[in-house]
Amino acid sequence: MLLRFKARPAGDDPAVAARRAARRLAGEARHRRLTERDAARRAEAARTEAEALRLREREEADRARDAAEAIARAGALEAEQKAARDARYAARKARRRA
Repeated sequence: MLLRFKARPAGDDPAVAARRAARRLAGEARHRRLTERDAARRAEAARTEAEALRLREREEADRARDAAEAIARAGALEAEQKAARDARYAARKARRRA
């Protein structure tokens, strides 16, 4: 067991230092990739949320326009029905007087 411990390279060995530096660089690269991925994910979420908001606003405007058109159609129909009713009433009155 002691031989195995003594066979390990020392901390100041160039091979150990190179492995340690390679591990550190790999860790930094991993951290950088994770940070970039997180930033991209956040940007995509913000873009998606903005698109959803724009879509909701468009749908809300469409609903408001449709409601206004329905009110206008109902008003026009009501006026048309009143005109027809008034015409029938005037025709009845004219028949009675004649």
